[in-house]
Amino acid sequence: MKKITVLLVDDHMMLRQGMRALLMTEPDFEVVGEAENGRQAVELAGKLQPDVVVMDIAMPQLNGLEATRRIAKEAPQARVLILSSYSDD
Repeated sequence: MKKITVLLVDDHMMLRQGMRALLMTEPDFEVVGEAENGRQAVELAGKLQPDVVVMDIAMPQLNGLEATRRIAKEAPQARVLILSSYSDD
């Protein structure tokens, strides 16, 4: 069975490491890359073509919303899950 490939995107290394550790406990997931900003996320999504991108909304160089728009063009099969600590819609 093919594993679900995941790209983790967050400017906080500790959060990325925690998500990676959590996903590694699940046999159906494989973390294929990590990015610390939106520009890296777009580049890696185009290169790695992940199934899922776990995206922080507030990041340097390119925010999560704009990065998601660009990823939709670079890796149209990828599904993006945006995380936020903000309570505003």
